[in-house]
Amino acid sequence: MIMKILILIAVVAVVAVLLNAGCAAVRAGYESAPYHVVRTAGKFELRDYPALVVVEAPMQGPNDSFMRLFRYIGGKNSTAEKIPMTTPVFMAGETTNATMEFVLPQKMGLDRAPAPAGADLRLREIVAGRFAVLRFSGNRKAVNENKALAKLGTWLAEQKLKTTDGPVFGYFDPPWTPSFLRRNEVMLRLMSAP
Repeated sequence: MIMKILILIAVVAVVAVLLNAGCAAVRAGYESAPYHVVRTAGKFELRDYPALVVVEAPMQGPNDSFMRLFRYIGGKNSTAEKIPMTTPVFMAGETTNATMEFVLPQKMGLDRAPAPAGADLRLREIVAGRFAVLRFSGNRKAVNENKALAKLGTWLAEQKLKTTDGPVFGYFDPPWTPSFLRRNEVMLRLMSAP
């Protein structure tokens, strides 16, 4: 009996390691928005981001918004150019003005990015700046986002750091990724660099 339990534990451990390695390999296959870590405090980071070019869709349901953005990078744009997928997918705003954004590859500035084919998408540049960031796992649910945002807010208050704008959530993994292995982040722009 003890031998069966040990074998079961070994199998579960191997599966967990393989799942983790698989998720890391998938993430490594995509270009990610560049940043420089200024300070780390446990799970919290202060990061400097350069200006980022994004294509943005109003949220009319996560799957609908994602597919419109995916069609844009798949070639449904003014030059029929296919654009590599990047991470993270950003989500911001409240219910009435929520948006989903794909970060365009770093080599593609605002002047180089093809115009969206439809009026429901727009290109814009996120201004460079310093952000407070907390990484968290789990599925994309309001309860997970609210907990992460509350933790980040508490830490910022302890650090006496002021923010501007609302939160931005970044999601790095495909939907098939187990929730406990997902890399999600909540970000708040700092009012000024300390």
